[in-house]
Amino acid sequence: MTPRRAYPSDLSDARWALIEPTLTAWRQARTEAGVGGRPPKHDLRELFNAILYVNRTGIPWRYLPHDFPPHETVYGHFAAWKREGVFAQLNVDLTGLARTTSGRQAEPTACIIDTQTVKTSTNVPLADQGIDAGKRIVGRKRGVVTDTLGLLLAVIVTAASVSDNAIGIRLFDQAKAAHPQLAAAWADTGFRTKVVEHAAEIGINVQVVARNADVKGFHVLPRRWVVERSIGWLMVHRRLARDYEVLPASSEAHIRIAMIDNLLRRITGETTQTWRGTY
Repeated sequence: MTPRRAYPSDLSDARWALIEPTLTAWRQARTEAGVGGRPPKHDLRELFNAILYVNRTGIPWRYLPHDFPPHETVYGHFAAWKREGVFAQLNVDLTGLARTTSGRQAEPTACIIDTQTVKTSTNVPLADQGIDAGKRIVGRKRGVVTDTLGLLLAVIVTAASVSDNAIGIRLFDQAKAAHPQLAAAWADTGFRTKVVEHAAEIGINVQVVARNADVKGFHVLPRRWVVERSIGWLMVHRRLARDYEVLPASSEAHIRIAMIDNLLRRITGETTQTWRGTY
């Protein structure tokens, strides 16, 4: 096969080397278990490049350029890696590596929690949508937990009508299960007594950071700016500009993929291309 021209979203050799062992082990395990029928013929790196292309550009799966593997095959691997926790595991492993590269302990002990409400596309089932009364948005709500570097520790996508309290309890359970050493957290005033009390029960001390009522307009809030910056990183990936996914689990997977892309570039020291340059 003639090598195709590279796309800006393609993995470099250095970034591919960081995730290749995980994907190769996944394929080997499936082969030994007799899953999938015929021997695989598509390169794992090309499959992951295609997923990154969709995540970065926001196109529908069937609009993938023809020099990638067939879109049905690419989506099939996306669905399998989502279902079998491959994206989640890559996120955990790369977060630990990124932290040690930055001179931190691999396991975080402190985190920040926040939510973001986004509009949905017409293919999202009505049962999985809702109205965020405070922001007057019909759509879905993304709940995220990051460490103090802004790296993703937990993510949940729900209907926009679900309260921050309900989301916060689930987020802290997920974050604590993946990162048992978490002991401190910062949150905004949307996360009230129930979240604080539940977090205390599982060993996390939550400090609520309120806006300064004396300051009008935008101002940087201690600690909370970190998670807000992380949400900004995610929005560079156009698949996340709006929620296009039929299943909330697919929305969560695309958030993890965006953060995996960020982590790989952070670890290897490569810049991330934006539509206006780099950041």
